[in-house]
Amino acid sequence: MILVRFLLILFLVITVYSLGFHYLMAREGQDHTWITGFYWTLTVMSTLGFGDITFHTDAGRLFSMLVLLSGMLFMLTLLPFTFIQFFYAPWVAAQSAQRAPRSLSTKTRRHIILTHDDQITRALIQKFNQFDYEYVLIVQDLEQALLLHDEQIRVMIGDHNDPETYQKARVSQAALVATTGSDPVNTNIASTIRSVSESVPIVALARDEDSVDILQLAGCTHVLRMAEMMGDMLSRRIIAGDALAHVIGEYDQLLIAEAAAANTPLVGKTLKESKLRQNVSLNVLGIWERGVFLPANPDATIHQNSILVLAGTQEEIDEYNELFCIYNATSNPVVIIGGGRIGRATGRQLAKRGVAYRIVEQLPERIRDDKNYVLGSAADIEVLKEAGIMTAPAVIITPHDDDINVYLTIYCRRLNADLQIISRTTLEQNVATMHRAGADFVMSSASMGANNIINVLKRSDVLLLAEGLDIFKLDIPAQLAGKPLKDTHVRKETGCTIVAYKLDGVTKTNPSPSEELPRGSEIILIGSTEAEEKFLKRFGAH
Repeated sequence: MILVRFLLILFLVITVYSLGFHYLMAREGQDHTWITGFYWTLTVMSTLGFGDITFHTDAGRLFSMLVLLSGMLFMLTLLPFTFIQFFYAPWVAAQSAQRAPRSLSTKTRRHIILTHDDQITRALIQKFNQFDYEYVLIVQDLEQALLLHDEQIRVMIGDHNDPETYQKARVSQAALVATTGSDPVNTNIASTIRSVSESVPIVALARDEDSVDILQLAGCTHVLRMAEMMGDMLSRRIIAGDALAHVIGEYDQLLIAEAAAANTPLVGKTLKESKLRQNVSLNVLGIWERGVFLPANPDATIHQNSILVLAGTQEEIDEYNELFCIYNATSNPVVIIGGGRIGRATGRQLAKRGVAYRIVEQLPERIRDDKNYVLGSAADIEVLKEAGIMTAPAVIITPHDDDINVYLTIYCRRLNADLQIISRTTLEQNVATMHRAGADFVMSSASMGANNIINVLKRSDVLLLAEGLDIFKLDIPAQLAGKPLKDTHVRKETGCTIVAYKLDGVTKTNPSPSEELPRGSEIILIGSTEAEEKFLKRFGAH
């Protein structure tokens, strides 16, 4: 309306000036048409001033100066400003609003609400896109929201501490809220959401053990302690110098285990020649070779540094251990570099398994006891030797800084070529760098956190076995139902391996190649991230 009023005033001014033009021209004895009057007025006001029509008296020239100055004010200053303020700026704002809306459609349901843009959230979004889950990321800053939108991330503008934000995000219709900020921020968000919805599940990350109770009191239904989870995952990767099969994950009644082949009769044989399936009924899912997972192939050769990934029941794993318990045994402690929350949590998990450990820490205030700690920098070879790096079966690298972890991985590999190196990484994109540095296993905080949040949804039941290697469960696709396992060609076409199926609450592990996959069952598969995506694209998520 203001722009329209301005244009009407401008038209009125032009009309008045045109009348003045005709009056003064008539006094000078010149006669012009009305079109000429408007033409002269516009050329002077716009400062073009072609000069083909001029006054010959001082009064006319003074009038021309008035028209010129007012034209500079109206057409060169007020008109552009008014146009930008009341037309262009609202248009830009409307376009931005489409890219970063402040509310979701009332029809939005079963979506996941995210509250922070961080590494865990990015890993979650990748999973959501993979499984075609609806989600929205609430962002407080418009500029950041627009940048995220340009990255193809679904965003919504809103204040984290405003209940109206979650009403507009349709929180009462959401499947889950995942908040990954600091403990105080997560507490505030949970409390705010509970003022809007009492039933929506809220999962929050807890950095501090003392925050767990507070977050639960604030309304969180699931509180994930990142340090404890990471410590548990890292400790499970330790082979501890023996040849036993160590369980690294449990999925329904199916156990996933890893066993080092070093110094056993398996070295030099192919999987077919090892006859493990015939002797102990275990299914060999694949082989780790210096951080690279190779899907099981009958002709794959088992090397000195190979680590077998096995699937079976507890009885089958016990049977395997009876055969190989005499090989490669050692009581030397595992070295843990870093005495922070993750390092201490890893030590506690190893202690539960009865595995000796030594933590290298350079901050005296983090030293808990002299027996299991070595004070000093991990960059000092004497400190590492004191911790037992030269005879240790494995080293776990836990600092938060990925660059330091790469440096320590290279250093430890040079000191002990036969050492099993497990490293933690903060950024998912640094996993490949860690492997190139010499790490056998790398665990990403982002992937681990994302998978645990995904598990809360109980839609796909994804279990992270190692970075880039998952075990997951899906309703059997129609293309596979009723077919013998050997005729599905799942491993050949996608790289995934069907390790079990579940029907009427009963899990059947390691089905034989000739066994048909029952209709109405759920199949359990293992595979890399790329293989998982191939399976979902080839057979669908349901």
